[in-house]
Amino acid sequence: MTLYLYNTAHRKKEEFVPMVPGKVGMYVCGPTVYDFAHIGNARPVVVFDVLARLLRHLGYDLTYVRNITDVEDKIIEAAARNGESIEALTTRTTEAYHEDMAALNALPPDLEPRATQHIDGMIRMIAKLIEKGHAYEAEGHVLFDVTSMADYGKLSGRNREEMIEGARVEVAPYKKDPADFVLWKPSTSDMPGWDSPFGRGRPGWHIECSVMSEATLGVTFDIHGGGRDLIFPHHENEVAQSCCAHDGAPFARYWVHNGFLMVNGKKMSKSLGNFRTVQDVLMDATGEAVRLCMLKTHYRKPLNWTDYGLDQASTEISKLYVILKDFDQVDKGPLKPNPDVVRALCNDLDTHAAFLKIQDLGKQLRHETNKAEQSRIKGQLIASGQLMGLLEQTWQDYFQKRDTLRLYENAWEVRISDEEFTIKPIPEPSIQNLIEQRNKAKAEKNYPKADEIRDQLKSHGILLEDGPGGTTWKRA
Repeated sequence: MTLYLYNTAHRKKEEFVPMVPGKVGMYVCGPTVYDFAHIGNARPVVVFDVLARLLRHLGYDLTYVRNITDVEDKIIEAAARNGESIEALTTRTTEAYHEDMAALNALPPDLEPRATQHIDGMIRMIAKLIEKGHAYEAEGHVLFDVTSMADYGKLSGRNREEMIEGARVEVAPYKKDPADFVLWKPSTSDMPGWDSPFGRGRPGWHIECSVMSEATLGVTFDIHGGGRDLIFPHHENEVAQSCCAHDGAPFARYWVHNGFLMVNGKKMSKSLGNFRTVQDVLMDATGEAVRLCMLKTHYRKPLNWTDYGLDQASTEISKLYVILKDFDQVDKGPLKPNPDVVRALCNDLDTHAAFLKIQDLGKQLRHETNKAEQSRIKGQLIASGQLMGLLEQTWQDYFQKRDTLRLYENAWEVRISDEEFTIKPIPEPSIQNLIEQRNKAKAEKNYPKADEIRDQLKSHGILLEDGPGGTTWKRA
């Protein structure tokens, strides 16, 4: 089956043809490990985990690389703020990152290079860029000269003014051009630093990925992935560094970017009270539900994260496990994904369409009476789910883990009917308590919190109506 991916570099969906038949190299920008991962960090991990699973299912020999940025100014600042060493901070947050992503059923990458392991390679690439006239030294810094590259900005499609504004970098007096970006910066004695021909210092962020991708996949490779927010300046600058260091040799052949993630229709921000770490949401839902909540929206579209959406995903994945429970005595047939599921994923990772087909398989199994057909459909259901990183555990393990979560005021019913999986009604005292919390939030002008409570009640089937006499409610 032919795979099609939207290539950001060409602004269109294209047939995927690897550079070497049967082999694929894929590099995805990983975390800067200075704090716990939030759900925005998790979205590309889930998206590219599905792509990795699909590529392997299609028979490709895949090398999947995702880096760890363990030297960066945010790390230095966080360590100082926390009163801990940089090594202690990056070790702790990297371990937490691995645990969080594993909880979302994301398989580990084949290679996970760390920036601090490739400093020598960064120094060599910077020296090469200076030698070729694409970089220059200034006041302890080394900067890339954007005017030395004729098509700088081609990936992002930005004009000069947009690039300067979008880079959000200091327009320092030692720069030849305001858009020039840092390859190497000086370090004080209390900062991490390495000796180099340009003085003791540390690398800029962009050079790290150029060097790590080359070290693991070569000068030119197939797929480079990451969030849409990385297109400029990060990925644009990677292209500039890598292509200029290698006399114009192509860098990544396909650029794949996932869309932004918002919470309750707004940019995620601690000041708005809508900041969600992966650990936060795992307190309220299983990892599979969190994963499904992300996959129900096409990866290139903006994802609006709400408690209601997460509750829906929890219900939907639980329904599938109820079906597996009810057909536990049926032997599963060959574990081969349904062709329609594979076809949807091959259409630029249409995970939404793929999951609708998985739900349809569940319904088919529920209504099928022929034992041989039940076995065949069950095998397709499980394999199709696993291709998306779902249905990877037994129904017993799923419900045991699920029952430990603080999902609702009352426990979920494990089996309601042949067709539906529902929850016990939320009791009236709990409804009144949540309405009071919402009224308090509105009085304090904490409208995101008020909206969150409204959505929470709506997910229980409780509809609120605000009027002159206060707030009333009814069951949907």
